Amino acid sequence: MELRKESVQMLRVKSRATSQVTFDVDYNVPDAKPDIGRMIQNKGDVSMDEVHLSEGKAFIKGSLNVDLLYVGEEEGKVYSLSAKLPFDETLNLEGIVSGDKMCLKWEIEDLSVHIIHSRKLSIKAIVTFFAVVDEMAVIPLPVEINEENISVQKKKVRLMSLMVHKKDTLRVKDEITLASNKPNISELLWYTIEVRGLDLRPEDNVVKAKGELFVFALYVGDDEGNPLQWLEYSLPFNGEVECTGCTEEMIPNIEASIMHQGIEVKPDADGEERMLVADVVLELDMKLYREEEHDLILDVYTPLKECIPQGKEEALESLLVRNFSKCRVSDRIEVKETQGKILQICHSQGRVKVDKTQIVDNGIQVDGIVHMKVLYIIGNDDMPFYSMEAMVPFTHVVEARGITPESTFFLQTDLEQLSTTMVDSNQIEVKAAVSLNALVLKCHREMIISKVDEQPLDMKKIQAMPGITVYMVKPRDTMWDIAKRFYTTVEEVCALNELQDEEVVPGQPLLLVKKVES
Repeated sequence: MELRKESVQMLRVKSRATSQVTFDVDYNVPDAKPDIGRMIQNKGDVSMDEVHLSEGKAFIKGSLNVDLLYVGEEEGKVYSLSAKLPFDETLNLEGIVSGDKMCLKWEIEDLSVHIIHSRKLSIKAIVTFFAVVDEMAVIPLPVEINEENISVQKKKVRLMSLMVHKKDTLRVKDEITLASNKPNISELLWYTIEVRGLDLRPEDNVVKAKGELFVFALYVGDDEGNPLQWLEYSLPFNGEVECTGCTEEMIPNIEASIMHQGIEVKPDADGEERMLVADVVLELDMKLYREEEHDLILDVYTPLKECIPQGKEEALESLLVRNFSKCRVSDRIEVKETQGKILQICHSQGRVKVDKTQIVDNGIQVDGIVHMKVLYIIGNDDMPFYSMEAMVPFTHVVEARGITPESTFFLQTDLEQLSTTMVDSNQIEVKAAVSLNALVLKCHREMIISKVDEQPLDMKKIQAMPGITVYMVKPRDTMWDIAKRFYTTVEEVCALNELQDEEVVPGQPLLLVKKVES
């Protein structure tokens, strides 16, 4: 018995691993740098030098890069320094082989820098690595039987089929020219770059990207006295990544992570150091799906021979909902008395950290924090910089009607807006907008028939059955079950009992005539 089949492609996790690297090192201040009097702010990122896979293992090599902004012990001037802490780690990924593709992510937790003395620092941090290796699964769905006199039970299913899966990079580069009232750059001390409001959309053979780079830079001016200068810019950007095979109608699940970021000082047309070039490289892990409708065969039979379906149960995925949700967060934070009264806020930056997600009634509850750093100056002739950290908690339910504990969801969070304003010299008001984008899939298991074995009918069993009978419908009976059990067809039962449809109710009498001659 020949089955016509249609394929659906799914991505399944082949192997996953989590590993933590702990850093606890004493770092000597380079000879070229002045003694440390007071720390202002620190930051850290991870750079990967090497990633390769072999049988059952992944080897990663890179470094934790820690930057420190500080006040010198003697002159009271502001300086910066960078520390590079190398690591070498092996992750156990059962079942993987050379040639598999791995998605690697990391998160820096508990980065702390303390002064041991003016020439030595204690740097502590934990970096958690998350590695996932996926594999493509192609499931052939039976949709048609090319044979006459066969009764076929079908149901329409709308499934997600993975059409494109690829990784690529998007480079965003833009120039900033200093305002005319700013002095030339003598030395770039400190910078931060944040990507906000990132929007990734598939179009024909490309994925379009737009968003904003929020750039902050602190530098030493080259005019008399070398005063410290700072600047903030918002740089809108548009870009695209080639993605052969994708279309506008596809459903995207695209994760973006920053692989590299940097700022370079460049001379302008007059040869003066008045330009900054912001450079960010985003890694995009692109999964694009298409919704397809299939007439899935659930069962087959004929009164003329015994049909024995063979197959196995498979997990299938359907789109339940896509929801682009926003959560507005606001709070007031107190400044420690020891740090002096705020004169002016220079810069604030933040990131979203999700602590917990759970499926609730018709939604996904997300609990997390907006982790912030605020750089400010106090009322002092020397304009000393201070920094403070704050965590603003939030709880938000992303609506997802019909979600169940068996559903699968992908959640992407982004800090879309952040503003900090002085209430008074001891208090700062924080307002933020967190975007939470959820893709929710309904997971269900179905018996997928791969072939149908045919055998002659059991004539002794059939001869023992009455040719004509009145059957009382039992609970959970369907017309299909009844017709199959009594060697007739659904069409025959409906015609004989003058029924308009196949619906039956418990206790309903049905006149049945078996089609097989004894």
